[in-house]
Amino acid sequence: MIQETIDRLQNAPVRKHGLTLQRRIDLCRSCVETVIPTIEDWIQTGARGKLCPDRKDVLAEELLTGPLIAVRLLKLLEKSFSDLQRFGAPKLPENINHGSTRRLHTKPLIRIFPTNSLWDSVTFRGIEANAVLAARTDPKKIHLALFDRLQDSSVSKISLVLGAGNVSSVPFSDAIHKSLVCGQQVILKMNPVNAYLKPIFEQAFAPLFKEGLLVALEGDSQVGQALVDHPSIDDVHLTGSIQTHDRIVWGDDPLESQLRKGSNSPRLTKPVTSELGNVSPWIVVPGKYSTAELDSQAKHIAASITNNVGFNCLATRVIITHQSWPQRRRFLDLIQKHLRETPLRPSYYPGSIERYQKFTQSNTQPDGSGCLPWCLLESQDIENNPLVFQEESFACMCIETALNSPNEEWFLEQAVAFCNNQLPGTLCASITFPNRFIQEKRSLVNSSVNKLGYGCVCINQWSGLAYSLLTPPWGGAPGATLDDAKSGIGQVHNTFLLERVEKTILRGPLINSPKPVWFPDHRNALAVGHELIGLYHSSDLRSSTGHLLRLFRNALSGA
Repeated sequence: MIQETIDRLQNAPVRKHGLTLQRRIDLCRSCVETVIPTIEDWIQTGARGKLCPDRKDVLAEELLTGPLIAVRLLKLLEKSFSDLQRFGAPKLPENINHGSTRRLHTKPLIRIFPTNSLWDSVTFRGIEANAVLAARTDPKKIHLALFDRLQDSSVSKISLVLGAGNVSSVPFSDAIHKSLVCGQQVILKMNPVNAYLKPIFEQAFAPLFKEGLLVALEGDSQVGQALVDHPSIDDVHLTGSIQTHDRIVWGDDPLESQLRKGSNSPRLTKPVTSELGNVSPWIVVPGKYSTAELDSQAKHIAASITNNVGFNCLATRVIITHQSWPQRRRFLDLIQKHLRETPLRPSYYPGSIERYQKFTQSNTQPDGSGCLPWCLLESQDIENNPLVFQEESFACMCIETALNSPNEEWFLEQAVAFCNNQLPGTLCASITFPNRFIQEKRSLVNSSVNKLGYGCVCINQWSGLAYSLLTPPWGGAPGATLDDAKSGIGQVHNTFLLERVEKTILRGPLINSPKPVWFPDHRNALAVGHELIGLYHSSDLRSSTGHLLRLFRNALSGA
């Protein structure tokens, strides 16, 4: 099976005629047209696979994290490729030059959201994202390496993508990045947890399969290992845990792995990129919040815990508060309230029940429907319960820890240091600021965000939003190595094709309006998702206006 697949790729049409910029543009457009007819089957299959057939909230989640991301990704890449063809570079949301570029300390700050297309400034009001580039980066040279790759139309390498089993957008977006951006053929090894998506992907992305840019295979870990070891595979990209990464790179046997690391002799010598786990923190800076602000931020955190039953590498795992903050008790009560009001869902991911029991130190059993209760453990201490701080639970639970600082400024510095030094992973972190704190202590806010050692830092928002917008590069902070991979090496998404990105900073209001569609109590999230896809797919102003009107009608009535 493996050799036949590789032989087919090596004789595919794309090897003969190459992958020009125009061909990439055409493939993006063609794939949008093949994704649209699969949407209903895609989300229904996903809901069944997660043991929630016909549940409207789960169907909405599957739509928002699957077909919607597919259409948005393809439209954004099509725009960047077209801009590159016409103007020599993607058209960024703001004009930049060396003399007037905004900076975070010494580092260039490049706005990457809202885009100038897809109605972003209308549909995501109050949201802004910026890419922080490495110091001394010339703004005129922020695309060069990827541009060289895109100008080379030859296709001669095969990349193996070891797909994630939790969210349907992860495997296909990784595969699209490797194929349409990097110009490689891709073997997508489906994760056994969501291998049911294989026939849907073959329909949704049929132009890529027909071109010979993409093929999907099913199989267990032995099939995955055989693919990794095959001499015709040029590089590997994986999404998973640090343990999975180290088994593939350094060997399955712990002693072998240790010896190989000591002698810097990895078992796998091919280039490896990855997106790995994270004990994702959410810092809450103390101060005076209104009742509505407190409730909104509590909903954001509760949604980040319950989304996809907690089986997300960007799920909030540690909430960091100030021990003496007067509103702390009220805030935690609100999170607990929103957790209680969120419908339970079956723990579909293998091993999740055992992990839940291990991390909650309980013998809690699932109910008759296979559901475990949402869990927030308060007042946890790293000395007395180190496990929850040192390892990603990958279950529907979270902890809160309170730091004892003399004032808000010291708390912020202490919380940043705690995240950087005590919590494993460098993928994403969120931080809530009182409006007055941001206004009066802007320098400290910028300094703290700059110091947080994560690939994505979100202010007042969950990092799931940054992941879904796709212009922000997505991956662990730079500096990871094979023997200390942290949250992974390399980045995906990044539809503006930026180089030398250190992190993304996404900012939003304390209270989003309309209510975010990822809040589990949004009554019309499914309809809003469909209208967003329709808006992205619209070909004229009249059609776009109709989708916008229906989108906002559903968004406002879903509160």
